Amino acid sequence: MTVGVLALQGDVAEHLLMLQKLRTKAKEVRTIDDLAQVDRLIIPGGESTVIGMYLEESGLMTAIQKRVKRGNFPIFGTCAGIIVLAKKIRGKHIPPSLKLLDITVERNAYGTQIDSFDVPVKSAVLGKKAFLTSFIRAPKITKAARRVTVLATHDGKPALVQQGNILGATFHTEVYDDTRLHAYFLSLS
Repeated sequence: MTVGVLALQGDVAEHLLMLQKLRTKAKEVRTIDDLAQVDRLIIPGGESTVIGMYLEESGLMTAIQKRVKRGNFPIFGTCAGIIVLAKKIRGKHIPPSLKLLDITVERNAYGTQIDSFDVPVKSAVLGKKAFLTSFIRAPKITKAARRVTVLATHDGKPALVQQGNILGATFHTEVYDDTRLHAYFLSLS
């Protein structure tokens, strides 16, 4: 298995390090040719407008959507990645979206960079021990369709969701040493 990390900008190195710790082959994805060489994809946190625009301009947007429609192409988006995966986005400067995850997200819902915070979150799929998360200019999921499973919450709102083999987190876990969420993503088929 080769896991692609969308390497347009954002927490690319941090996700690659998590995959390395899990002894999983990883590849930076910048082009349609790169995408063709991977079995699953991580869309890291960063700036969702930049990521969405580049996906659209490079043709990766359509290529990713086609891979998902063919089936068996798991995707994991963190922070900006979940924004780019969402069907509906609220806030200023709405970025282009893959529209693969049936949720509505509000960009920068917790405030600006200075309002960022770390908090432990629990999820039954990751065991009893909470994992540390970082909400950095984080989005908030304001609505999730019935077919979306909420795996973890923060402050009463969904923070980690799954729809089929698409996983989305409104936070960053890749900045910490806990590989459980990445291992869970690798288990999806």
